Amino acid sequence: MPTKASAGNRRRVLIVVQNLPVPFDRRVWLEATTLARAGWSVSVICPKAEQFPRSFEELEDVHIYRYALPFEAHGALGFVAEFAWCFLRTAMKTARVAARGRGFDVLHVCNPPETYWPLGWLCQRFGVRFVFDHHDLSPEMYAVKFGDRSRLTLASLRFLERMTFRVADIVITTNESHRRIAVQRGRKAPADVFVVRSGPDLLRLRRTEPDLSLRRGGAHLLVYLGEICEQDGVDHLVRAMQILRDELGRTDVRCVFVGGGPHQPAVKEYAHTIGVSEMCTFTGRVSDEDLSVILSTADIGVDPDPKNDWSDKSTMNKVMEYMFFGLPVVAYDLAETRVSADGAAVYAEPNSERSLAAEIDTLLDDPERRRRMGAAGHDRVRTTLAWEYSAPVLLEAYERLVPSAPRPSHV
Repeated sequence: MPTKASAGNRRRVLIVVQNLPVPFDRRVWLEATTLARAGWSVSVICPKAEQFPRSFEELEDVHIYRYALPFEAHGALGFVAEFAWCFLRTAMKTARVAARGRGFDVLHVCNPPETYWPLGWLCQRFGVRFVFDHHDLSPEMYAVKFGDRSRLTLASLRFLERMTFRVADIVITTNESHRRIAVQRGRKAPADVFVVRSGPDLLRLRRTEPDLSLRRGGAHLLVYLGEICEQDGVDHLVRAMQILRDELGRTDVRCVFVGGGPHQPAVKEYAHTIGVSEMCTFTGRVSDEDLSVILSTADIGVDPDPKNDWSDKSTMNKVMEYMFFGLPVVAYDLAETRVSADGAAVYAEPNSERSLAAEIDTLLDDPERRRRMGAAGHDRVRTTLAWEYSAPVLLEAYERLVPSAPRPSHV
């Protein structure tokens, strides 16, 4: 592999993410910009999107290399084809960064999927250190999305996860549940696993004046924030809206669904099919400015992720963003959601839309409780969960991996 000297012995990292483009992927963008501000030379490889069509872009001293996705994956074979395409394009972009870009001393790979460990293994042969940024539980997510339809696929995902853990020099993960999996299932030494939570960036979001037109004639506004995928349970919230109107007699509530994702068109059509489309607004992906207005207008943030082996161990970023804006949260009773929200949320009986609707109904009728919960959540984010408390752990992990003293260039 070609080598390229780094100017001034500046430490260099290449971040690979396949799930979302940057800067839209907020966790990856926070990591990239934090490292850049700490003096690292940062490059990122990711897919293109409608909002981010450029093949190369420099933002906030981060070099971003993007590649096109020629098709949208459907089914197991579609995902295999997508993973193969992304691996090929990422390998080509990696060679470009090494030969003509900034080069890199660290390869930082984010999942899902866990298909990049061969690239990490190859780069290690040239002295590069390999970081696995463990965002999600791919085997559990697959089981939730597809059931037990293909034991071979599930076994393959577990193999890819195992190999990624094995090759990684260190693991960065999002919460203690994931850390236990890295240690127990991934057999990593506890000292090699760092919990870097995906807290909100206090510099990016700002509470604004509410825009009452978003309520579309209702007295109250609920909000859902996030990519809408099949496993996210957004259909639960759509059915809860129907229950609020038809069984609990609430005609004064509306809900705005913020986010794109492969399942968004189906959920939007589902809202129309069951007759609640007049209560629901689907915005798609929005700018930070528009998101701030929506979250500043809402009364309650809802996380409808149903309880399963994937969600119970996952940190839902939307919950902490609700809390930053002083929104009380209604969610199903998930272990990591309790860790994040604590007293800023009420917890519905898992996977029961009627319980979800009942908790929303009760909270809407108690403005003082909403105020107390919102204030507690906002304070929790500002004093415990914000990105500024995660950034030092990220930098500590990188300092352990590549000390700040000058070292020879590798790639």
